[in-house]
Amino acid sequence: MSSRAFSVIQPVPVPAGTAEYNALVDAILDEFAAKVPQDLYLSQSMFDNPPTDVTAVPRECGLLSAEEVDITEKYDAVGLAEAIACKKLTAVAVATAFGKRAIIAHQLTCCLTEWFMDEAIEQAKALDVHLEATGKTVGPLHGVPVSLKEHMPLAGHYTATGFMDTRHLDTNDCQMASILRKAGAVFYVKTAQPQGIMHLEGVTPRGRVLNPHNINLSSGGSTAGEAALIALHGSVLGVGTDIGGSIRGPSGFCGIYGFKPTSSSLPMKDFLKGGFGAELNIPVSTGPMCNSLRDMDLFVSVIMAAEPWKEDPRIIPIPWTGLNGPAPKAPLKIGFLMNDGAIQPQPPATRALEWARAKLEKSPDLFTVKSFEPYGAATAIQNIRKAYWPDGGQAVRDHLAATGEPMFSLTEWVLADAPKGGELPASGVLAQRVARDEFRYAFADHWNAQDVDFVVCPVFVGPACEHDTAFYWNYTAFWNYVDYPGVVVPTPIKALKKGAEDYPEQNREVLGEEDRHVREMWAKGDFEGAPITLQIVGRRYHDNQLFAALGALKDVLELR
Repeated sequence: MSSRAFSVIQPVPVPAGTAEYNALVDAILDEFAAKVPQDLYLSQSMFDNPPTDVTAVPRECGLLSAEEVDITEKYDAVGLAEAIACKKLTAVAVATAFGKRAIIAHQLTCCLTEWFMDEAIEQAKALDVHLEATGKTVGPLHGVPVSLKEHMPLAGHYTATGFMDTRHLDTNDCQMASILRKAGAVFYVKTAQPQGIMHLEGVTPRGRVLNPHNINLSSGGSTAGEAALIALHGSVLGVGTDIGGSIRGPSGFCGIYGFKPTSSSLPMKDFLKGGFGAELNIPVSTGPMCNSLRDMDLFVSVIMAAEPWKEDPRIIPIPWTGLNGPAPKAPLKIGFLMNDGAIQPQPPATRALEWARAKLEKSPDLFTVKSFEPYGAATAIQNIRKAYWPDGGQAVRDHLAATGEPMFSLTEWVLADAPKGGELPASGVLAQRVARDEFRYAFADHWNAQDVDFVVCPVFVGPACEHDTAFYWNYTAFWNYVDYPGVVVPTPIKALKKGAEDYPEQNREVLGEEDRHVREMWAKGDFEGAPITLQIVGRRYHDNQLFAALGALKDVLELR
């Protein structure tokens, strides 16, 4: 193969900064490219004329053997752990297959910040030796490849908290990585996140993370790289974080499973050096992203079995029962939120809700299906956008100025409601807390009055959006404001070819300017092939009950 530069598909470039900043980005890209052997480069024709849907490329590009395709496509994490434990597969074969597929996925979507396949193979060799010598696995994730979001510290690898000036080499694992490593996980990549870790699109200094189903669409954010990588089967299990939809949004955009637990459920020690001011009133959650219900359940069970609250007393030690918990009392009362009172979902999202509702209504002995009336979405979203920036956004501007990093358009958008006049005094932060809690009390009363056990609603205002248009986080950020757990699950619904669907305007009241804008973006864009997922939400700290409900919903909603 002739020598050529390592390439990544980028239909929409990201902004350049100062000469200093651009040189720093170029050095990081060169460092990454130097580690990739040319025999794992995709054909130049892929970059000259890329397909809109790249999901079949890893399977068909010829860089993976038939066995490597099977390993990466036919197993979920539970299945891989079982196959390695019984010696049907070796950890080395699995690490090799996923390492190769991950770098293919990166060339298609720009989903990685680091790729260290050689290190992963050495980890896997040690695990194979241990199993051969003892006949026992080191833990329930023995040999399972796990991908981590960039800001999660991993010994010997780079971490950044959303800005170039924060990039540094870590010497120790964060608590989450340590637990996963002790359980047998093999680390091989870190994945891309956006500027400030506060966009619903993965637009990063290194490039823009693309949606594998339609590269002209966003992969979501902030856990953008995980979603694209998992959708391309370059990872079987990844870890995300969520303060406004950063697990659920990208999971929804890319058609995979994702779980945002109630806050203080899973460990986040050392995730963000120096902390994040938004957490004074809006707590972050961490959770799994993957391709099956049982993988989400496995992830949480592994983490909770390590008793992480002994190291981090912020964690509430609620025993995990998950999918194996007591079956919920039938019929389950399921509320369908068809719109939030502020923005009507775009047509494919509504079709998915109607599909799910019709499915459940066919089993009245198992489910009582109701409409769930919206409550205060506009107020909640306005309040949360203000609460994200108690410093008025000054830290963001300081980080950008440190290296000449440009402010991306979605960073400017998310800062638009930051308090003016600089940092809030303690009384201002307290006022936000009081308003938040009053809202939570009122919403709890509203939920009780609706008399439902769980709520099914959209993940976003529609399918994955076009690049640089992830403006409206209503359907995820609302649940962060009230701190309820939510799971994203795929449906068979996809956005159709442009022109195949239109708004029935005579039946839809325009709810306001944001609703009007969402309709304009739908009419203008082309979302063909974008998967549609649904969000299923439970009461605060009813995470176990939510998973028990998923067990009951599994067959009816055709979940894996």
